[in-house]
Amino acid sequence: MKSTLMYALVGMLLCGLLCAVSGLAATGQGPAEVKLDRLANLFDAVNFDHAAHVEIAGDCGTCHHHTTGDGAGGERCGRCHAQSPKSANVACQSCHEADPFSAAQLEREESDRYQYHIDKPGLKAAYHWNCLGCHEDSGGPMGCEDCHARNKSGDAFYHSGAFAPTATAPHAH
Repeated sequence: MKSTLMYALVGMLLCGLLCAVSGLAATGQGPAEVKLDRLANLFDAVNFDHAAHVEIAGDCGTCHHHTTGDGAGGERCGRCHAQSPKSANVACQSCHEADPFSAAQLEREESDRYQYHIDKPGLKAAYHWNCLGCHEDSGGPMGCEDCHARNKSGDAFYHSGAFAPTATAPHAH
């Protein structure tokens, strides 16, 4: 009797854990945090609080367009992607090129004259169009360095911080 009760309790516990894990997977909320470091040569990585943004947006398709199987975001994409299935990878860089003006990317565009997505924004533009549009509407941070802390290499590239030009006295002629 005691061992039967023990097996029943363990079975219920395992069943409860399985249901909890399945429930989390079904929400499709992804990782709690995402490290955005494509511009690490100029800026510190952005530790993007994915969990907070999921709560704010309420719908994965708000940011991930038609990759979540929730239909396309917007009329333009919906013409072709209204019934798109869920993608295996919903990360921005799986669709948006990190360097859209690289020789390799330009050659791909040149070789495929019939591709529709020739005007798809690069990764940096996709992030900023999505982020800044929503931040503007919701009162979120809008300044570059509100999210991106520039590092020493970035200061050198942008001639700022310790690399900023110094004012000099006018030269007498």
